[in-house]
Amino acid sequence: MLRGADDGDRDRIVALLDAESLPTSDLARRSLEHFIVAEEQGVVAGCVGAEVFARVALLRSLVVARSHRGRRIAERLVARLESGLRATGIDDVWLLTIDADGFFSRLGYESRTRDDAPKAICQTAEFSSLCPGSAILMHKALSRR
Repeated sequence: MLRGADDGDRDRIVALLDAESLPTSDLARRSLEHFIVAEEQGVVAGCVGAEVFARVALLRSLVVARSHRGRRIAERLVARLESGLRATGIDDVWLLTIDADGFFSRLGYESRTRDDAPKAICQTAEFSSLCPGSAILMHKALSRR
C-alpha cells in the first residue's frame, strides 16, 4: 500500500536511507509533506520524497528495503510522487543519483549538466553539499508547455 508519510514514519525512513548510505542529515528538520511510503504488513518497505519550489521539485530519498526489491515498488513510488506533484502544478522534476541513472532513464528522466539546474534546485542541501559533485543530474518535464 502506498500512502503519504507522516512524522511517525521519520525514524523508519531514516533507517531505510541509512542502510543504503543515502543522505539523511537534513531530514530531522524537513517536513514529510511530499514523501510517499510503501507499507506492507505494517513495515515501511520503501519511500520517496520531494523538495518543492514553486513549479519545480527535487526528487530525493528513493529507497526500497532489500527484502522488498523486485516487486516494482520503486516504480510505483515514483509514479505516485509524480502524479501528486503534477496535481499541485509542478512542471519539472530534477534529481541527483550516483548509480540509478539507468532506472530513472527508463522512467523518462534525462541526464543534464549541473549548469542546467534551476536556481532553486542548486540551492538545496542535496545539490550543494549532500551529494558528491560526481552525482548525475537528471530531469523530467511533467507538463507539456
